[in-house]
Amino acid sequence: MNSTFLTKEDIIEALRFRNEAQQELFSNAREARARFFDEGDVEVRSVLEVSNVCHQNCRYCNMACRRDLDRYTLSTEQIESILTSIYERGRRFLLLQSGENRSREFLASVAAAIRGLKKRFPDLVFILCLGALGKDDYQMLRDNGADRYILKFETSSPELYKTMKPGGTLQQRLQSLQWAIDAGLQAGTGNIVGLPYQTLENIAEDLLLTLQFDLAMVSASVFIPGEGSALADHPAGCVDTTLNAMALLRTLHPSLRIPTTSSLEKVRKGAQLEGLRAGANTVTIHDATPKDYKALFPIYSLNRIVPDEQHCMGILKESLRTGAGMIQETKDHEIH
Repeated sequence: MNSTFLTKEDIIEALRFRNEAQQELFSNAREARARFFDEGDVEVRSVLEVSNVCHQNCRYCNMACRRDLDRYTLSTEQIESILTSIYERGRRFLLLQSGENRSREFLASVAAAIRGLKKRFPDLVFILCLGALGKDDYQMLRDNGADRYILKFETSSPELYKTMKPGGTLQQRLQSLQWAIDAGLQAGTGNIVGLPYQTLENIAEDLLLTLQFDLAMVSASVFIPGEGSALADHPAGCVDTTLNAMALLRTLHPSLRIPTTSSLEKVRKGAQLEGLRAGANTVTIHDATPKDYKALFPIYSLNRIVPDEQHCMGILKESLRTGAGMIQETKDHEIH
């Protein structure tokens, strides 16, 4: 499947693929990945959830709607201490995630931690996922050492976006993504597959929208209704459609990083490994957030999957056995 000739109709048809047709789609995706990445190049990220304060009110998420949730924000000193320990364990790619919090004090604290850690460990790569921020915020984070920024647009339909994320617009979200790119951050974006009222045409338009931005990362994640959210009674998204979307993204973007997410594993056991078979080349290990805070960050579920090192290493070893992708190692044979 040649990305040069992929039309919206082609994508809609491929999203429906199952069985042999789906496996052929996955094989094509792996071939596209192999043109830009060495065999076994899977980036392993450690995630630290630095704050659960969120000013958004997404209808599918239970973090904002749970008014009884204890709120926390890690200090600069806590972030530095935790990530120093993670660095000493061999990690080099660090994902700092939070709810959407535009507080100047919060952003300055994160920036200070990055600046301090970069001085001590210049080989660290900082990936931030802090929500939609202002133009100056992105530049400040970049100036202090942030390398990448993830801001998913989630849906390319303005009407569906307004339904899912009241209080904001798709145009504002895309403008914020462009500001991150303009600041010199390597940006990532993507969609959610299986949102209520979403059509296959919507998903195809999502994938095509990613071509309009200069990206370093792209993703498709499966919809999971938060237990306490306004959409709690809706079913989760289809894993197979999500995997097909991932494979199509790989076809459209052979040179970008694409994650296989824990949300896939939440919906169907083994699906995170299937994501590698569908062309992904990034996994995230939840080994940085302190135990006492993990339950306070229910981003898509009160009982979400939080992959530890054993889980992720198991996936990577299995991917090596099956040829879906394997571990990229440093000179010291430390995974990164």
